[in-house]
Amino acid sequence: MMRILALLTLALLISCGGRTYQPEATTGNAPRILMMGDSLLAWNRLRGGSVARALATRLGEPVTDKSISGATYATRETGDAEKSGGIGSQYKPGSWDWVVMNGGGNNLLFGCGCAGCADELNRLISADGRAGVIPQTVARARRGGAQVIYTGYLRSPGFTSPVEHCGPIGDQLDQRLALMAARDSGVHFLRLADLVRRPGDTTYHFIDGVHPSLKGSAAIADRLAAIIQP
Repeated sequence: MMRILALLTLALLISCGGRTYQPEATTGNAPRILMMGDSLLAWNRLRGGSVARALATRLGEPVTDKSISGATYATRETGDAEKSGGIGSQYKPGSWDWVVMNGGGNNLLFGCGCAGCADELNRLISADGRAGVIPQTVARARRGGAQVIYTGYLRSPGFTSPVEHCGPIGDQLDQRLALMAARDSGVHFLRLADLVRRPGDTTYHFIDGVHPSLKGSAAIADRLAAIIQP
């Protein structure tokens, strides 16, 4: 346990966002894809295998990555995704064609322990998917002209995970994100709850049982690429 905590602390300290991955075989275009969110996307950055790097390789295009491990949405300060800190402030206006984002899991885990989270979940996104800091952040990217892909979170079927108890609230979050996406053809919800298809398969997870392994990050990038360039 101490080893896992040390690894998590190290990742939080040095997995900072704000870099652009330029693949060797590039189209020569300026970055048109922005990635923002938390450790689901930022993980494996130090090992050269983050979701952003894998996506840049698959598309042959640069990807600007602003995701930060441990990032949350600021839901109790201003209620304004554009002005508050956290994931909402990772968005920077630009000539983005696509914005890939995730987030909300850390709010539910650290804010309310994934139990008794009705208020926090509503602040993130309402039951109909129309209101909350997540729809506000997505709307800002849409006003800038980009299509948005919002990803859900991994699950750990068939093996014990430190966040296994977050599954039910995670399912509610997924349902609301899907409703949000259904209202706008330029918003795509990427469900990751089914990424691990064989019960007991731990190869998609890091040793902590929470974050993606290199294989997991690559698999997420594959699904993102299929949406961006079908």
